[in-house]
Amino acid sequence: MPRILVADNDAAQLDLRRLILEAGGHQVSLAVRPGDVLRQLASAELVIMDLRFPNAQGDDDPAEGLTLIRAIRDSGYRGPVLVLSGWTQDLEGRPEEQLVSRVMLKPVGMQGLLQAIDELVTGSSARVQNPLSAGQ
Repeated sequence: MPRILVADNDAAQLDLRRLILEAGGHQVSLAVRPGDVLRQLASAELVIMDLRFPNAQGDDDPAEGLTLIRAIRDSGYRGPVLVLSGWTQDLEGRPEEQLVSRVMLKPVGMQGLLQAIDELVTGSSARVQNPLSAGQ
């Protein structure tokens, strides 16, 4: 099973994702800040991330997630990046959309998430998916 790094500033979302992924047999690392993600990338085979993280003023800001996507790729990480967000429109049409493997609209069901992970890790569907149908 792949080692998965999950990034979200919402502790409840992190706990939920960890439980789902561990139930699916995956090894899971958690990150609450973009800097934590970059420090843990070397051990990850897949990154699952939210798009909105707090900015300097403490407001949830999609620019923080877009910056993180670029930083992940600039670091040389070439594994799949799965974005789970309630605001997929923050990514649509942006250059960063081409840097992620898949976008899924929250809420995402357990079966849909585990299937997406399997597809991304096996390489059978490493592409950005329509976020409106991806969580189904």
